[in-house]
Amino acid sequence: MKIKNQEDFWAGMMFVGFGALAIWLSTDYPMGTASRMGPGYFPTYLGAIMLVLGAIVALMALKTEGEKVTPFAWKPMIMLSLGFLLFGWGVDHIGFIPALFGLSVITAAAGQKFNVVEVLLMTVVLIAGAVGIFIYGIDLPFPLFWWR
Repeated sequence: MKIKNQEDFWAGMMFVGFGALAIWLSTDYPMGTASRMGPGYFPTYLGAIMLVLGAIVALMALKTEGEKVTPFAWKPMIMLSLGFLLFGWGVDHIGFIPALFGLSVITAAAGQKFNVVEVLLMTVVLIAGAVGIFIYGIDLPFPLFWWR
């Protein structure tokens, strides 16, 4: 089978998988209605949207001939997963700012190029924006550092 853009194909398949997983994991929660949403409403519909959009992206990648399918890009998948896990664990244990710093650096390492100056600049801007929006803007109760 020939694929026009293998990165789009694998990204679409990843979203199909995550969407199906979200739908499957939310089946134990009550749905509710659109006016009174239950705990299963948001993850089910978000999973369905991810599944549909992922299928569209994957099918669009199959539209015309091009490169052959190559093996899955494991490095980005592993690095992104590690970054998200570190952030999820780190928000409560090491603080919002160090967790966001770790997330930024690890996920930036998932790419093919890693420019330290770019990554540090992007990280500073991301942390400033996230702290401004989430900590001071909507008052989320995350500690900024482990000592606070």
